[in-house]
Amino acid sequence: MEFEACVESLEGALLAQKYGAHRIELCSALNEGGLSPSSALLKQVKANCSLDIFAMIRPVAGGFQYSEMEIQLMLMEIEEMAKGGAKGVVFGLLNSDASFDIEANARLIAKAKEHKLIPVCHRAFDFNPKPQEALEEIIALGFKRLLTSGLEPKAISGLSLIKELHLQAQGRIELMAGSGVMPENIVHFMESKIDAVHFTVGTFEEGLPLGMGARLLSDQEKVKAILSFKK
Repeated sequence: MEFEACVESLEGALLAQKYGAHRIELCSALNEGGLSPSSALLKQVKANCSLDIFAMIRPVAGGFQYSEMEIQLMLMEIEEMAKGGAKGVVFGLLNSDASFDIEANARLIAKAKEHKLIPVCHRAFDFNPKPQEALEEIIALGFKRLLTSGLEPKAISGLSLIKELHLQAQGRIELMAGSGVMPENIVHFMESKIDAVHFTVGTFEEGLPLGMGARLLSDQEKVKAILSFKK
């Protein structure tokens, strides 16, 4: 099983590297579900961390439907992440009914492949009401990995569906469980025989007043405990 650490800072990336994560997903604003990191953050992490970096491509919060101007921005972000040394990019675009926007995803996948980046589908998948059908669609599109919580707020609750999707995929795409993966439940994911788990390197502090959000505080003991299961 592979272990992916979700980080939004160099500090988090270095913790993931120290305790043996296989790779990192680099984001900003994890308190908003994860947004695109800045080019500067990617360069800083790349210069100081040897792990493969998969960069989030999500320029705005609040869902997974995008205007043409936002799609153009996402295409530009993919180019910037390639220049900064990312190994892959993470995205997912939906229609108003939460089905996958085939044409828009295909455009971003083509741009990723143009720059030799691995395309990964994120938890936009968990909003799709037809997961088995959606899985076939994202495989056909060319996504190489799927991050999912099994359509539940926490992956431990959706683990049975994740296992079903893993069997359905038959190795055509990597299945990675994420959302609420913690030291106290990691053993259940290990026993499931799915391909990978995805966990956040910290916990959020209490949000600041005046709507200024909450910072992700790196948690060394959490990272160490989860990665102690790595074999």
